[in-house]
Amino acid sequence: MSFWNSFKISSSALSAQRLRMDVIANNIANVETTHTEETGQAYQRKDVVFSTENANLPFAQNLMMVNEKLNRSDVVLDGVKVKEIITDDTPGTQVYDPTHIDADEDGYVTYPNVNIAVEMTNMISASRSYEANLAVIESTRRMAETALRIGG
Repeated sequence: MSFWNSFKISSSALSAQRLRMDVIANNIANVETTHTEETGQAYQRKDVVFSTENANLPFAQNLMMVNEKLNRSDVVLDGVKVKEIITDDTPGTQVYDPTHIDADEDGYVTYPNVNIAVEMTNMISASRSYEANLAVIESTRRMAETALRIGG
């Protein structure tokens, strides 16, 4: 595998994790949104689904293909891709507040299904994945520089 493939794979992961962080930030920003313009109901949290090359194959078969490709220098791996952004349709919490503008006829307000603790955990995970891929890019850059010095 060439240095460029390593850069491509890590940069695709950086882009995917950046989008994931944006979606998580949007979830956190809408933690109190009881009425959206799109649906007229409480905000529903969103999540990012990643996929890889040959994502529809069973794990063991996919792993064998990747191992086979790593032993060849002419193969380019695709890295990670954002497959879709899904909406979590679990119901939000209901709070009794008959004075709220979005209260139903029984006086209950439905709040988004966003849990701050879960979102912060996801944000830390995305941030650490982002940092790990930056480290891979930096290590690959140093290896390429060393290879050029040795060859020169």
